[in-house]
Amino acid sequence: MSKTDTGTGRDREELGAAGSRLSTAPQEEAVSLPGLGVIGWARWFWRQLTSMRVALLLLLLLSLGAIPGSLIPQTGADATKVEDFRAAHKTLAPVYDKLGLFHVYSSVWFSAIYILLFVSLIGCIIPRTWQFVGQLRGRPPGAPKRLDRLPAYTTWTTTADPEQVRAAALGLLKKRRFRTHAVGDAVAAEKGYLRELGNLVFHIALIVLLIAFASGQLFKSDGTKLMVEGDGFSNALPMYDDFKSGSLFEPDDLVPYSFDLEDFKGTYELTGPNRGTPRTFQAKIRYSEGAYGKETETTVKVNEPLEIDGSKVYLVSHGYAPVITVRDGKGKVVYHDAVPLLPLDGNVTSQGVVKVMDGYRDAKGKKEQLGIKAFFLPTYGGAGMEIASAFPALLNPVLNLEPYHGDLGVDSGLPQSVYQLDKTHMKDYKDAKGAQLRVNLKPGESMKLPNGAGTVTFEKDVKEWAGFQIVQEPGGGWALGGAVAAIFGLAGSLFIQRRRVWVRAVRGDDGVTVVEMAGLGRSESAKVPEELGELAGQLYDRAPGAPDPGDEPSAPTPDRHVVPAEGAEK
Repeated sequence: MSKTDTGTGRDREELGAAGSRLSTAPQEEAVSLPGLGVIGWARWFWRQLTSMRVALLLLLLLSLGAIPGSLIPQTGADATKVEDFRAAHKTLAPVYDKLGLFHVYSSVWFSAIYILLFVSLIGCIIPRTWQFVGQLRGRPPGAPKRLDRLPAYTTWTTTADPEQVRAAALGLLKKRRFRTHAVGDAVAAEKGYLRELGNLVFHIALIVLLIAFASGQLFKSDGTKLMVEGDGFSNALPMYDDFKSGSLFEPDDLVPYSFDLEDFKGTYELTGPNRGTPRTFQAKIRYSEGAYGKETETTVKVNEPLEIDGSKVYLVSHGYAPVITVRDGKGKVVYHDAVPLLPLDGNVTSQGVVKVMDGYRDAKGKKEQLGIKAFFLPTYGGAGMEIASAFPALLNPVLNLEPYHGDLGVDSGLPQSVYQLDKTHMKDYKDAKGAQLRVNLKPGESMKLPNGAGTVTFEKDVKEWAGFQIVQEPGGGWALGGAVAAIFGLAGSLFIQRRRVWVRAVRGDDGVTVVEMAGLGRSESAKVPEELGELAGQLYDRAPGAPDPGDEPSAPTPDRHVVPAEGAEK
């Protein structure tokens, strides 16, 4: 080995010491098999788990695991769709069941990835944080012996004293917000700590997001409620039409409040190519917080929910609820209520069922139950347009009724939908021609049941209903804060460069001061030579170059290497 090679090796060692710890990333170590024993294997497993490579792999697996949770119906979100999927895919459904794909986010494999990622991030961040704090409390390392070996370097001579040059360098670098201190015959400076801080903030924000996501899934609640104008609601489990919650949710976690739906208003484009397009949907409600809170009026609009102590009330749907009155054979009112009908299309063509379960008697005094299928058109388009509404607003409402009598099956104890009619034990009413009785009614008109069995009246008052979704997600604010912090942290770690600058000033054999400046960044970048050239120019103004015999002094050139380093072309 030649002397040059030996010197180069030593210079590389010196450069490694000067450029060390520009990052808090763990250094790569040679992989060696652990010794026998539980402790050895545990240490090896912990090192692998807390490596950044494994953390990124777990994050990728978590993202891939969320894909089936978005594409496949989930039991916690919509159990009905899951059952429909099972019925349509007899072979595939059992496989999904074994893999836990119908409840991805609570499955064993997804929870395992989630917990391992959480532990990996914590095990990786804690030592890096302590290391970064130690770097902040320490000082930049001293200058290497050979500054000309660094990527960015310049030099010149000056008549100023070395102490004056070093003092000027300290003042200049401090003014440029470098952390500086004098070490022997040189000044050491460092800048760009926000890069590592951004890196740590990004990873800590990931932990916050994981915690927020977990708490949101475990303690969340999500329910729906259909309310006709004039109805009231209290935030308690029995009041919901449908309710889902996390595994750790308790009924006492529901925020206590109540509200009444006073009025719903929907407007649509009446003319032009966008005729029928919704313009506004808003629900006027009166709410009160707690058991004895003061009532307050507000308006809930689409994407503008009512928020009460972390619980949000969203307006998600609407429709019509015609007011229907049913009288028995003796003229007694046995039913009078607004019947919410479910929309079938964009023009709010709706259908539903009127169920008269108690109090009805036919003309002979026999107790029976009535089931009336209702088909509602907000805007009846005339003959030939009986199957669909021509416009979503109430311009020409028509209610089509199809009555049945007998046993509704509600006394059997089996649950049934209020929007569907079980005709197993029901008989239809016949018209004069012997066909199924069907009648179109306009507001204020009545339908007579055959043989004096009573009447059904479509009242002039057509109410509207609104569907609300009431959601509680405890980790929503933390998730938003973590996401914002992650974005800023990632931006800082990508766009801020940590770099070091050294200025050495020593008196030469001829009595003239030799000034050397060098810079080193974490990665190769044009910013370090440019910044060094700018700093060198400003320091040169304070310590001008010493003129050579017969030459004018010249400022140092802001180049990567003003003075070529030995062996640079090897």
